[in-house]
Amino acid sequence: MAILKPFKGIRPLASDVAHIASKPYDVLNEREARQECEGNPDSFYHVIKPEIDFPDDFDHYAPEIYKKGKENFDRMLHSGLFNKDSKECYYIYRQVMDGRSQDGIVGCAHIDDYFNNVIKKHELTRPDKEEDRKNHIRYSHLNYEPVFFAYPKVSRLDEIVSGITAGNPVYDFTADDGIRHVLWVVDNDQSIAAITEEFSKIPATYVADGHHRTAAAALVGKELRDANPNHRGDEEYNYFLAVHFPDDQLAIMDYNRVVKDLNGMNDEQFIEALSKSFDVELKGTTAYRPNALHNFAMFLSGKWYSLTAKQGTYNDMDPIGVLDVTILSEQILSPLLNIKDLRTDKRIEFVGGLRGLGELEKRVNSGEMRAAFALYPVTMKQLIDIADSGNIMPPKTTWFEPKLRSGLVLHDLKD
Repeated sequence: MAILKPFKGIRPLASDVAHIASKPYDVLNEREARQECEGNPDSFYHVIKPEIDFPDDFDHYAPEIYKKGKENFDRMLHSGLFNKDSKECYYIYRQVMDGRSQDGIVGCAHIDDYFNNVIKKHELTRPDKEEDRKNHIRYSHLNYEPVFFAYPKVSRLDEIVSGITAGNPVYDFTADDGIRHVLWVVDNDQSIAAITEEFSKIPATYVADGHHRTAAAALVGKELRDANPNHRGDEEYNYFLAVHFPDDQLAIMDYNRVVKDLNGMNDEQFIEALSKSFDVELKGTTAYRPNALHNFAMFLSGKWYSLTAKQGTYNDMDPIGVLDVTILSEQILSPLLNIKDLRTDKRIEFVGGLRGLGELEKRVNSGEMRAAFALYPVTMKQLIDIADSGNIMPPKTTWFEPKLRSGLVLHDLKD
């Protein structure tokens, strides 16, 4: 059963939160992050992505990077921009995007739940990205950013959260991207106990977004545990920061693909090859969005096509075989384009659905890419089925929006 624990959050002053809070470290590249926080030395990007304070050619994984992130946070803490709550609390974090709202419980998950698979994963991680996030924790002894978890809807938790959010929040601001962020502090002992108890009945939680941060937090916690000869089991390093959302409030966006060439084929040859596994229909120059599972959109030479997978090209009884990313790989990318490894092949790139179909057109029309494929979004049920079965999704399958804002609440491993 899942463990959730309150903690003494380190939080910005309400008057400063809007200009401190940033998008997560991996949403923007270095150039974009620099532009985002230009003229704002208090942006949390200076903590979670401190390479923006160095020249372009500086090694992003050098010790100076992680030291700088800690220095930047220490400066903000000592200047009074952040304070630590005096007692262990939970927090309710609401995000509102395009009229849709989701309420998450901010608390600390247990590292043993990660290692014992109570926290279920659906993606593999890359050692280099894990090590990068681990170094931030090693240098700071802080969880700078929460990870994004889902849990099966619990009516009683919904009731508790609704009661809390009827009160006044400590933060309520709308970021430049139009997403509203609201935070309530849960310092009432009765509410804290009720949340902890209800969570203890949940058999499993699910990593929605942030597999590398989850792995890094759990592994560094274990390092600190193993290095402590007087380990008791209740130290803060046994826990890490997570926001837990009920699964019925979450929506997954499409995660699309662009490819650099057609493996030596021209348009006509490629479309003929596609027709063996797909019903191909020309849609014209107006952007076409897939309308159902197993229907794809392709943008090629200024035109949009509908590709509908034929019977026998997928297995709806297999949690992996039913995924459209699997069909795309097994019927197009691998056999036709000779793209075998999505993690390492430089001929393919991935575009999150938030950027829209216009981004796919732009990448192809510029000549940078040869073709684009838009996919129907994965469902939360598919994600949970795969995680429960012990399987792993193909790379770049899920895109969650809105993203968690970083810098709203931090967790101190030394407390």
